[in-house]
Amino acid sequence: MEKRQISDYLKPGRHVHLVGIGGVSMRPLGLVLKGMGMVVTGSDMNASVSTDELIAKGIPVHIGHREENIRGADCVIRTAAAHNDNPEIAAARAEGIPVFERAQAWGQIMKAYKNAVCISGTHGKTTTTSMMTHILMEAGKDPTVMIGGYLPLLHAGHRVGHGDTIVLESCEYCDSFLNFFPTLAVVLNVEADHLDYFKDLADIQKSFHEFASMASCIIANGDDPHTVEAMKGLEYTSFGLGEGNLVHAANMCPDWRHFDVVCDGEKYCHLDMGVLGRHNALNALAAAAAAWRMGIDGEAVSRGLESFHGAGRRMEYKGSYHGAKVYDDYAHHPDELAATIEAVRSMGGKRLVLAFQPHTYSRTKALFDDFVRELKKPDVVVLAEIYAARERNTVGISSADLAKKVPGSVFCETLPEVTEFLRRVVQPGDIVLTMGAGDIFRAGEALLGK
Repeated sequence: MEKRQISDYLKPGRHVHLVGIGGVSMRPLGLVLKGMGMVVTGSDMNASVSTDELIAKGIPVHIGHREENIRGADCVIRTAAAHNDNPEIAAARAEGIPVFERAQAWGQIMKAYKNAVCISGTHGKTTTTSMMTHILMEAGKDPTVMIGGYLPLLHAGHRVGHGDTIVLESCEYCDSFLNFFPTLAVVLNVEADHLDYFKDLADIQKSFHEFASMASCIIANGDDPHTVEAMKGLEYTSFGLGEGNLVHAANMCPDWRHFDVVCDGEKYCHLDMGVLGRHNALNALAAAAAAWRMGIDGEAVSRGLESFHGAGRRMEYKGSYHGAKVYDDYAHHPDELAATIEAVRSMGGKRLVLAFQPHTYSRTKALFDDFVRELKKPDVVVLAEIYAARERNTVGISSADLAKKVPGSVFCETLPEVTEFLRRVVQPGDIVLTMGAGDIFRAGEALLGK
């Protein structure tokens, strides 16, 4: 039987059903497909702000997965969490209705754009895609945007534009970014992660190499040895803090917020940024390098990055509790912990009180010693139980195991216990940081009475 192509189905008038439509990249996908003139329906396990928004914009959403939900659909697009035993997927397969992956749909959509900017990397994707969005908006490019988080500028994580540019956060998990068609690929960094799918670092590097090779223009981190190795044999524009990179920083201030961007020996722009830390300076250099290669004026880069004060859950200020400032951050890999902790130290608080929730059992086990190393750095550490996400605990690991290796740390089984612990220990002048890709932010919000 001939394999059916998604391009035959993403056409005006066709009916597409999205399984898991409330997800961060499924919601904007539904809106973009509706904007293309398609009939869009969807389903999700739970009602949410996302599903309410979709319904308000004319997309019917079924709460709960039932086989009758796909009635009348020409094709089905699923989120990565919807497996073949999902009633709607099973029904579609039984009826011969083609089922496509979310990444395949985004890949097909980006073919319609002259500029398809795909931001990849183990860390920093959401922040850099958000920075790029600010720059493109300042440059009047009217972009279509897909970010895996919330951007205050958009009051959302997505935007349906009418220009010739699309910018997408591009994830390596399950090789999903290999379904994309980038004209410009950005590689921020390459580290060992998602080891429930990839065999090892070399396997991850191979995937990034294949992704980058699909683009006519590549921007890659010349300071990161793993990235340099992954880009072997490819021509790319290198960015970094080191002067050996084609795009680099000059006249850097101590908190990494104020510096010049030098492109091919010439000053391109000056940045006065609203975000802290070495990692954000690198993210900004990547975005500036992409803008330079796209022919965008340096002034638009300066204005765009000056107006950027972080994406949602990226060192997001949540409020004050008894004279302590409370922040929330999405960091869930040891390198991300290291970068965020370093940035927080530059803010000058009395103590750093960290409430950390590891994300997935496989990541916690694979990077256990690295997590222990980073968790020894804050002054006070409380550990919530591991957030399972898509996994079952087949490896028999708990945050209690981390707590045994981190002197003075405390393990709490539930988020209310985390909040209660914070109430007891927080002092005026502290910086309180809830951290992780799960629902740890709820502990901080409960502390603030939200």
